Amino acid sequence: MKTIGMLGGMSWESTATYYQLINDGVKSQLGGLHSAKMVLHSVDFAEIELLQRQADWPAMATLLGGAAKKLQSAGADFFMICTNTMHKIAPEICAKVDIPLLHIADTTAVQLIEDNVGRVGLLGTRFTMDDGFYQSHLFDKYGIEVLVPEEAQKASVHEIIYRELCQGQFLEASRKVYLDVIERLVQQGAQAVILGCTEIALLIQQTHTQIPLYDTTDIHARAAVSLILDNNE
Repeated sequence: MKTIGMLGGMSWESTATYYQLINDGVKSQLGGLHSAKMVLHSVDFAEIELLQRQADWPAMATLLGGAAKKLQSAGADFFMICTNTMHKIAPEICAKVDIPLLHIADTTAVQLIEDNVGRVGLLGTRFTMDDGFYQSHLFDKYGIEVLVPEEAQKASVHEIIYRELCQGQFLEASRKVYLDVIERLVQQGAQAVILGCTEIALLIQQTHTQIPLYDTTDIHARAAVSLILDNNE
């Protein structure tokens, strides 16, 4: 079994979901008392959020690059960033270490391709929806077209993430806002919608809509389990 390194705390609510999903996955595969071998470095999200508002991405790269080094030193065979947004600086973080990154957009793209989805809507923080790193990754590497919400809806999606979901609040009114945004993306031609923030799946599940949803937290965690148990890599 490989040891996974997890960069978490962004936010801790979704990191807790990662921890449970990965351990559940390993136990499901191996049975008995088995659990995942992992090293977790959990940051103070308030520090990250302040740097996000200041658009100081180099400082975030330094902070998370240092955390990734600690994961490597602690024996991680590979690592994952337990948030979509911070994959904006994935290349800078990877440059600090010698172990590979399990990229959240790659794992999501593999699932989309398997399901023959070529045009998909994307929900996430404003950084994820606006800055283009996620869209370009999916299109340039996999040919998947990505649609994002209109400006007013982007603002609502972003605010709900930071003011509610990252603070453990899950309101029915906010769920309706998200479902309306999802419906609008489908009207624009999306075949499915990526829940491209690891907190969104704490509010919206597939039971809430007939529109196919791609929960990046679940997909990322399942891919991690496969890599943990693949001793031929």
